[in-house]
Amino acid sequence: MLSWLPWLLFWPQTNPEALVHLKACSESLQRNQAQQAVTDCKQAVGIDGHSGAAHMLLGQAYLALRSASMIAEAKAELQQALDLDPSLVWGRFYLAKVYLDTGRPDKAKAELEQALQTRPGVAHFLSLLGEAERKLGHPEVALVWHRKALAADPKMNTVHYYAALAYMDLKKDDEAIAELEASIQSPFVTPELYLTLGSFYTRRKRYVEAEDLCRKAIALDPARSESYLNLAQLYNAQGLGSKALDALHLALPPGKTFATSPYYQALQADIQFEFGRAYAAKGSPREAIAAYLQCLALDAARPAAHHNLAELYRLQGDGVHAAEQDALAGKLDSRK
Repeated sequence: MLSWLPWLLFWPQTNPEALVHLKACSESLQRNQAQQAVTDCKQAVGIDGHSGAAHMLLGQAYLALRSASMIAEAKAELQQALDLDPSLVWGRFYLAKVYLDTGRPDKAKAELEQALQTRPGVAHFLSLLGEAERKLGHPEVALVWHRKALAADPKMNTVHYYAALAYMDLKKDDEAIAELEASIQSPFVTPELYLTLGSFYTRRKRYVEAEDLCRKAIALDPARSESYLNLAQLYNAQGLGSKALDALHLALPPGKTFATSPYYQALQADIQFEFGRAYAAKGSPREAIAAYLQCLALDAARPAAHHNLAELYRLQGDGVHAAEQDALAGKLDSRK
């Protein structure tokens, strides 16, 4: 996310002493030393609290921590930056990314449209606007924006990823795979690219290639839960319950927290669903039932979870009939 960051976008009105710390912050981010970057940026903000550039870079440093607990702080810093200096278009870009990650594509779209009024034709803005449109339910419109982004910058790798997501929404899997396979030829590959293509390979039973992509995603970001979830899905597809459980415990280690958003709620439901599959494959029905119940507590509208749970109850001989299952679903809905 930060590989193309405009590191030197510091306005001359920023205090010269603060600029020294901002330069150190940008250098720390380039070395993937996010915590040091936060420390440097906080010092800059302490020296010049009226510098929009300092607040913007501090917001980006918080995002680089890749911690759900820091998203609110990142959002606050980016908003403060724009309050101080509305011309910080990259602040709008990063704020739009925060809105997309927290389930507000409408607000992301508004920020990006405003950024494009100031800087029309910037490929990053065009592509992210396409992703906002996709999340608003307009994949065809999204592809139009992605084509404009590629016209502006043919080497921009993330456009292929976003275009693949739009093709997935349109049920055009072959086109999606082609976009993803093109995207991983770049030296600048994100975990999302590997994981999305790996999921396609898993569905097509290309398990060796899928596992290789999962391992590459984990190498890029060992703390990312999605990578271990994809690895577990790969193992569950092969009936390897023990290996799936090992991966899932890494996806959801003790003390792991997630931001409050539809995306992270769905992620946790996905993890619990795979726990259910893994425990069932290992012949541990009670643990599987508990996992499916947790999945449904997070997302009651999962037919596969209801089906698997009912089958487990049947095999357990607990006599859970369809009406009782409906009542259970109603109780789980009330917990949401």
